[in-house]
Amino acid sequence: MSDKPKAAEQRGGIIMMLLFWVLLMALGTWWLRGGLEALQNPNAHIVEATESQMPLTLKRDRAGHFKAPGAINGVPVTFLLDTGATYVAVPAGLADQIGLERGRRVWFNTANGRVEGALTGLDEVSLGGIRMRDVQGSISPNMPNDTVLLGMSFLGHLAIEIRQGTMLLSLPDSFPEE
Repeated sequence: MSDKPKAAEQRGGIIMMLLFWVLLMALGTWWLRGGLEALQNPNAHIVEATESQMPLTLKRDRAGHFKAPGAINGVPVTFLLDTGATYVAVPAGLADQIGLERGRRVWFNTANGRVEGALTGLDEVSLGGIRMRDVQGSISPNMPNDTVLLGMSFLGHLAIEIRQGTMLLSLPDSFPEE
């Protein structure tokens, strides 16, 4: 009789080990297929968005921000949507890569204090299927090079609605009337 409980324990241990390996392989597959990227960048899909996909729907990332891929003058960038920013604020290093010309020197009040930058013109700014020409921008010397603040010089031309962790962006004439 003592052999039966021992055999049952061994089968239970083998089953638990198999479950562990199946779960580990499933997690690894999820990770390799972009599961982690989807959590950190839930808006990566909008690169393929077209104008017919209006309104454009964005989700908050894990940090609570609305980030999304886009382009300035055809160069891919990551935007952080910032309704508190007056202009599309481009880091100085990225501005050099894109070939933006520095215009009039100005001072900006930022979350990190007062900083000096320059105004610039952006030939084209695109976010998903939304494209705008001749957008006012700024060049900020102390910003990290990997993120552009998408400010009101772009967002101010759109209807913006934020609800339950999602942001809907649409052209004002396509915004549903109430």
